[in-house]
Amino acid sequence: MEGGNQSKGSEFLLLGMSESPEQQRILFWMFLSMYLVTVVGNVLIILAISSDSRLHTPMYFFLANLSFTDLFFVTNTIPKMLVNLQSQNKAIAYAGCLTQLYFLVSLVALDNLILAVMAYDRYVAICHPLHYVTAMSPGLCILLLSLCWVFSVLYGLIHTLLMTRVTFCGSRKIHYLFCEMYVLLRLACSNIHVNHTVLVATGCFIFLIPLGFMITSYTRIVRAILRIPSATGKYKAFSTCASHLAVVSLFYGTLGMVYLQPLHTYSMKDSVATVMYAVVTPMMNPFIYSLRNKDMHGALGRLLQGKAFWKLT
Repeated sequence: MEGGNQSKGSEFLLLGMSESPEQQRILFWMFLSMYLVTVVGNVLIILAISSDSRLHTPMYFFLANLSFTDLFFVTNTIPKMLVNLQSQNKAIAYAGCLTQLYFLVSLVALDNLILAVMAYDRYVAICHPLHYVTAMSPGLCILLLSLCWVFSVLYGLIHTLLMTRVTFCGSRKIHYLFCEMYVLLRLACSNIHVNHTVLVATGCFIFLIPLGFMITSYTRIVRAILRIPSATGKYKAFSTCASHLAVVSLFYGTLGMVYLQPLHTYSMKDSVATVMYAVVTPMMNPFIYSLRNKDMHGALGRLLQGKAFWKLT
């Protein structure tokens, strides 16, 4: 496995954050707990929104899709991570590594684009409330979500196909939790200039442009809120977008810790930041969106009461 070029039959070794058996046991139970909390939380969000007609609005439509994306995102990485922590065989096939990379890259992009669309939804709701129903029609919501999926799928395909051109020699040991873009590029022994150039160019389009759009949207939202005469009105308007702001801050904060640095400085210490955006952020999103949201509280209460009723009958 060492000393040769990559081939379809080659493998990588996902050694994780620690090779100590004691630490691996701690990590296993920690990641298992986080995965279960993430799955339960996001599934409850999806079920609550789909079962309550009062939540069939654009904001909750996009929130349900964000929860679905987060659910898919953690399922792409954590189960394999848990297997590796419990197993002596930590190998992942070359094809399996590229598959994991494709979904990781695509779903991060999809998360980001859905957050940008949700910012536009809040902008229309607060700055143009009289036109909200017509401006955010069901047809437009489906179109915006479809574009999010198309761009994220293309983004993932571009980088995965470019990765197939990369040659790996020497050690295939990855001191990381999963097959991640920067980690694989650091292992390459061929010229990765094209990969890096395309990564920067597409990253600006997929991440920086939506971020700029969100900043512009919230600048206008803040101005509109400040023009509201009553303190109660200001609080009510701000509370409708506070959860989204918290999620955006968490998402971009953790993502920036990993990727806003030169490739040659990327090291093991960045695995902690990767855990933040790959595991902690999807786990926290359901809590952030339901913590101070009375509509979501009510929907979750009715959903759980309904399940309890069916168990009793």
